[in-house]
Amino acid sequence: MVNLELIGSLRQPAETTIVLLVLDGLGGLAEQPGNRTALETARTPHLDALAGEGICGLHEPIGPGITPGSGPAHLALFGYDPVEYQVGRGVLSALGIGFDLEHGDVAARGNFCTLDDDGLVADRRAGRISSETGAELCEKLRAIDLPDAELFVEPVKEHRFVLVLRGDDLHGDIEATDPQAEGEPPIEAAARASGSERAADLVRRFVGEARNMLAGEPANGVLLRGFSRRPDWPDVRDVFGLRAAALAAYPMYRGVARLVGMDALEVDGRLPERLEVMQRNWDDYDYFFLHVKGTDSAGEDNDFDRKVHLIEEVDEHLPTLREQAPDVILVTGDHSTPSRMEEHSWHPVPVMLWSPRCRPDRVTTFGERACLAGALGPRLPATHLMPLALANAERLAKYGA
Repeated sequence: MVNLELIGSLRQPAETTIVLLVLDGLGGLAEQPGNRTALETARTPHLDALAGEGICGLHEPIGPGITPGSGPAHLALFGYDPVEYQVGRGVLSALGIGFDLEHGDVAARGNFCTLDDDGLVADRRAGRISSETGAELCEKLRAIDLPDAELFVEPVKEHRFVLVLRGDDLHGDIEATDPQAEGEPPIEAAARASGSERAADLVRRFVGEARNMLAGEPANGVLLRGFSRRPDWPDVRDVFGLRAAALAAYPMYRGVARLVGMDALEVDGRLPERLEVMQRNWDDYDYFFLHVKGTDSAGEDNDFDRKVHLIEEVDEHLPTLREQAPDVILVTGDHSTPSRMEEHSWHPVPVMLWSPRCRPDRVTTFGERACLAGALGPRLPATHLMPLALANAERLAKYGA
């Protein structure tokens, strides 16, 4: 894995720009043995041309056989060892919506849910209530009074919200209340380690009060997970010397970017609009993280054809990115999401690195099997991509005499 202290000692200034384009869940499997993956099926002349000029391979976000979550996988792409740098989903969700999370706050990711008459979870997402309804329910729950603690209930989207507890001596090592299945009762919040008992008691009080307040509503309960406090990590400015911007619409990805010191620029879900925002801010930053969510969603929905279409759509807009003349372009996914599995998988992820300073390999098409023969290798640790990008951007000095 990458030694951040070493990389920080080698960083040097340069007038160069790096773009990391992440097609979430990019890697896949063929629908039938012997067929092509979604990436191999898609018509991608611009990605193929870029591959022919650059170097390719497959990366592993965590390690062999380990299926990564989106948070750890993105941390690896940003150069942070995801085993050493761990954080709960609550922090990422809070930062992702722009909440001013203080050190010592305990944050959790919440779902409004529907409970049946027996108190069992009938629908973990309450029928995906509208964002407007979710915001109204959050406003209602803000009236809950907790002893010696501030309570924040912030809407995210549809049924999702963020819970933040603020007070003295609060710790977030708490069991999730979400059973992750329907037909099961919510789990009672419990401290998993000494020191988290007070926060766990506050969570139990909140859940009980919320259930009373929501009685009669279509969303009559809450489920919480990802309890965590904001960690004190080195950020990309200090370690890599980068002024970095994130162009991501989903709160979780904005949150993980902000956690490592990136500015999360305001964008919507359309790739052309994000490229326009990148163009307008080109002179203010030297690193852009450009995120595309749809490819992952298509894989999780078992929609092979939609994943193919979305990859082709990204390819159509690649010339716009290249018109900005970045010095380094990295194109990859955070993990694989094969549509036939309908979830994240452990399979290595296609990656290409382009710069005028790279040593091109013989790969001329961007796909899983083609990348096996690339110069980056078949199992490159994802954390190695950041120093490779920095080196190609002439931002790393020589090590030693």
